[in-house]
Amino acid sequence: MATIFTRVRENYSRGEDRPLGGYLRAMGGYTGFVGAAVAVGRARGARLPERLSWSDAVLVSVAVHKASRLLTKSSVTSALRAPFTRFEGSTGEGEVAESVPPSGSHRHAVGELLTCPFCSGVWLATAFTTGLVLAPRATRLVATTLTTIAGSDYLHLAYDAAKSAVAR
Repeated sequence: MATIFTRVRENYSRGEDRPLGGYLRAMGGYTGFVGAAVAVGRARGARLPERLSWSDAVLVSVAVHKASRLLTKSSVTSALRAPFTRFEGSTGEGEVAESVPPSGSHRHAVGELLTCPFCSGVWLATAFTTGLVLAPRATRLVATTLTTIAGSDYLHLAYDAAKSAVAR
């Protein structure tokens, strides 16, 4: 089995050091999270809603956007990413640019997950959606807080843009 995996990795990677094993472990972690959420839901007798409202979908979408930016780009949360990334520089608005050191290890796969808002968004959306089923009031509170912060961020950016336009 190990030789098959090695052959697949070599054929896929084309000389690049791609962390396929790390990706498999990350997908296993995601599957474990979903499985644990299902087990908790069943133990608590939770029922899936017929459908989620549009307002919940919009609220969670904006909250996931903000949470993924905080997790993957915020200078404050760089301490969480530091074991898996390298600081490249500040990008403004409290965000940093980081690179993932090349290696075929799980550290590389985790580094990609922690620096990619699109990648982490899948995990965060799953967590928020699970929260709407298992703890809707708390989840809506957290989602509303993150959505409000995102709105505030956009207002700050619009204010700065308007100020710059007037100064020209």
